[in-house]
Amino acid sequence: MKQEIAAAGDLDPTLLPYNEELLSLLRAESARGRFLVLATGADRRVASAVADHLRIFDAVLASDGKTNLTGRAKLAAIRSTVKDKPFAYVGNDRKDLAIWREARSGIVVNAAASLQQKVAEITYIETTIAPDRSWPQALLRAIRPYQWSKNLLVFVPVVTARAIDDLAGWGIALLMFIAFSCAASGTYLINDLMDLAADRLHPRKRLRPLATGSLPLHIGLIASPLLLLSALGLGMITGSLLIVVLYVLASVAYSLYLKSRPLIDVFLLAALYTMRLFGGGEATGHPVSLWLLTFSGFLFLSLAIVKRVCELVRLATADGGRAFGRGYQPSDAGILQLMGVAASFVASMVLALYVQSELSPGVGRSPTLSWALVPLILFWQCRIWLATARGNMHDDPIIFAARDWVSWLVAGCSIAALLFGTFVSL
Repeated sequence: MKQEIAAAGDLDPTLLPYNEELLSLLRAESARGRFLVLATGADRRVASAVADHLRIFDAVLASDGKTNLTGRAKLAAIRSTVKDKPFAYVGNDRKDLAIWREARSGIVVNAAASLQQKVAEITYIETTIAPDRSWPQALLRAIRPYQWSKNLLVFVPVVTARAIDDLAGWGIALLMFIAFSCAASGTYLINDLMDLAADRLHPRKRLRPLATGSLPLHIGLIASPLLLLSALGLGMITGSLLIVVLYVLASVAYSLYLKSRPLIDVFLLAALYTMRLFGGGEATGHPVSLWLLTFSGFLFLSLAIVKRVCELVRLATADGGRAFGRGYQPSDAGILQLMGVAASFVASMVLALYVQSELSPGVGRSPTLSWALVPLILFWQCRIWLATARGNMHDDPIIFAARDWVSWLVAGCSIAALLFGTFVSL
């Protein structure tokens, strides 16, 4: 089975996360003239690729499709290679105890304290490389809590419905906020697991926890379904299970396949934003108007296109000129910019109509402060696109806005205009 899996795809050893502390030790021992053997239960194709990349091993022992080189089988292969000479063994598993019993000394890497104690009882331990205990912090980074700011959209329907005093509505909106946050974090983990190779080639995404190896893959595989199940449970509590299910299905479909389909990817990203708004309205009993949904759709489409244009401008391309893992070519950047800027101006036009029809206090009344939203939002979008054209945009415009004091100022003025304009007429 190992042989068939290894033959199913070509392994790029340069993209693997390595234990740098162990590599430093091995390089030092190699420089001292110590004979190093890579003895592993992995298939020979995988082991040879890693050995060729690291260039520190004098021999390679690995599974070959007939012999699974673990435990006593590995010990026999080592003895066949080194004969009766003493050897030191580097390991991290209980199956290695059979080898450590025959070794003159041992090096224990990323092992539990109980295993370290057993090794110490049967051989001399040269060095111990402690396991990395920082995976909870790595998991926190991997679920990207800063992205939860997008889920504040669930509170917008309560404000636009002039229901500030609806405490029950705020409470349900908070549950929806948590539901969408769990769903988003679960799909982020799925996306990172699917995009390991692409992320490790990316100048910034290569620092993500799963890409660097600081978050073990099995933790990501466990945390992702738990987060998604939590989202579905909260969706059931709020009576918006169908919306949460659609959001999860669309997010997973995007991560698994649709993100590589040009145009479909950005329209789906815009839809995911709009689902948050729609979900908040349905859960709180304050349905959003068609005007608000239309404005949001164009605004979020523009922001989604910003992400793609930024990738085309800044990412190194591969696979015949295509951005790695995407369906675009570098020459698409110009037309995508036109689409994104056009969507920005359409969004502002729809916002003006929305302010006139929904947020004005009554027919025949004076325009309200809500009208300030129109130039504020248009100014912010123009600033986003100018930064993108100049190459100053972060891969995610939301992160860019979170770090940009002008965006904070625009957000504060917009909230003030919305609140005062909704309740006070001039």
